[in-house]
Amino acid sequence: MAKHLVNLDALIRREDFEAAAPDVLTQPSGLMANLGVAELGPDSFMYNVLRKPDFQRETANWTPDKVAALVRSFLEGDLIPAVILWRSPKSGNIFTIDGAHRLSALISWVHDDYGDKHRSLRFFDGVIPAEQQKAAEATRKLIQDSVGSFSELKIALQNSDTTPKEKLRLARNLSVFALQLQWVNGEAEKAESSFFRINQQATPIDPTELDMIKARRKPNALAARAFIRAGTGHKYWSSFDDSVQLEIESYAKDVYDLIFRPTLDLSIRSTDLPVAGQEYSADSLKMVFELVNFVNKLRPEMWRNEPNGRKRASSSQGAIAALADDLDGTATIEFMRATKRAAMKIAGNSPASLGLHPSVYFYSATGRFQPAAFLAAVAFTQELVEQRRLNKYTGLRSSFEEFLVKYKHFLNQIVQAYGSLQRSVPAVLEMYRILFDSLAGELEDGEIVERMQKNSNPRMPVKAITDEDRKHGRNFSSETKNAIVLKATLDSSPRCNICGSRLHLRAMTFDHKIRKEDGGTGDLKNGQMAHPYCNSGYKESGHTS
Repeated sequence: MAKHLVNLDALIRREDFEAAAPDVLTQPSGLMANLGVAELGPDSFMYNVLRKPDFQRETANWTPDKVAALVRSFLEGDLIPAVILWRSPKSGNIFTIDGAHRLSALISWVHDDYGDKHRSLRFFDGVIPAEQQKAAEATRKLIQDSVGSFSELKIALQNSDTTPKEKLRLARNLSVFALQLQWVNGEAEKAESSFFRINQQATPIDPTELDMIKARRKPNALAARAFIRAGTGHKYWSSFDDSVQLEIESYAKDVYDLIFRPTLDLSIRSTDLPVAGQEYSADSLKMVFELVNFVNKLRPEMWRNEPNGRKRASSSQGAIAALADDLDGTATIEFMRATKRAAMKIAGNSPASLGLHPSVYFYSATGRFQPAAFLAAVAFTQELVEQRRLNKYTGLRSSFEEFLVKYKHFLNQIVQAYGSLQRSVPAVLEMYRILFDSLAGELEDGEIVERMQKNSNPRMPVKAITDEDRKHGRNFSSETKNAIVLKATLDSSPRCNICGSRLHLRAMTFDHKIRKEDGGTGDLKNGQMAHPYCNSGYKESGHTS
């Protein structure tokens, strides 16, 4: 069964709790207690006033099986928890406080849109990732095999003599079954507090995502939301001027293409891999948020809301200024510009790009993308730039990367010890530092490993793999298959003719062995492949010196 998650985010529009209608509203004397599926169709009054809060996390956490099971359970009359709603006294729109996934699953069935049809295509500007498409197709097939489409059941009672008995039974159930509703009373502040209380009690919101929800108007959260969807989907920046919106979306697409292209499939078949793994995964948004914060030198206390708008720090640091909400988009653009510069340093064909090979730096020995390794590599390259040691690194790069490939299991060991994402970043970054300094000191592999093992802050739980560790069953696991492909393709990867390390074909330039300034021509014999920085900064600095 497909492992991808179903993206239903387009099916209920987002809106600010405080949005107001231009006319004076009539307050209802009573609110409906049940909601039939017919009220979720595209032309229904209810569906067209249905909203979710603008800070609601993406409705994309259910598998195809879970979506299909919810639809089946509804039609079988199984108990489904009540959906909790709130009617805005300012706009008259109805917000889902709890139950957005349940509602979205039923809406997707009614609209036949599981993240790949009309509303989703409009919402994502026609950009549907391959993983999202696969999840949608898997869901549609499961539901078709289980209960059939909504359109089939809708006309079943009109053709009772030709409709199969099972479909007829489900169609009769559809005519009378409804979701139970509960309502929150009060103003927007009461609705927001109810949302957080209810959602933390049921399936707790991930701490990073909770940070982003509460910081939703701050430039770091706005930038991360834009990057993760290439500027498509819900436009959290829609209140800014049109020119600012266009600039944000342009930066978002540029960075998305740099780090998330090509699309990563579950099975690795080449080393043409995205530097930041799958754009459509549980960790991708958190990783991009961490990337934006690191590149822009932000600390959590700067964007987490606390009283008085100022943050306390140690006496040596003084007070830390709180990160303000971005009212016009200028701060968001600055954050995105800095993030793009950092992304261009490790990927792409710009002259300053090191063109880091994804298989060497960002993927474990079993082919699993490691967000911590990605963030640590960004931090390491930033340090090299700030310390003006890029040329020194380039001179040692081949040996540096050969060690990383030879001891690729070290990355797995660190992540297993510390956990994923930012928890492992300090240890991976320290591994890079020790390796770089050790190679500069001309130490051998054994001495380098010993130095890593003796490091205590942070501790580095690395050890050599023994034959006992390599024992496997008789069949190849998917991870073993990925490891076989990675090893074979790494062994045969082309090399940079300047530094001698592996080339990623998406970050490659053609270099004149004899420069044009020195009389070199465009003849085949005078050409060679090289990393962008090796071809420009490193080679030119050698000529200058």
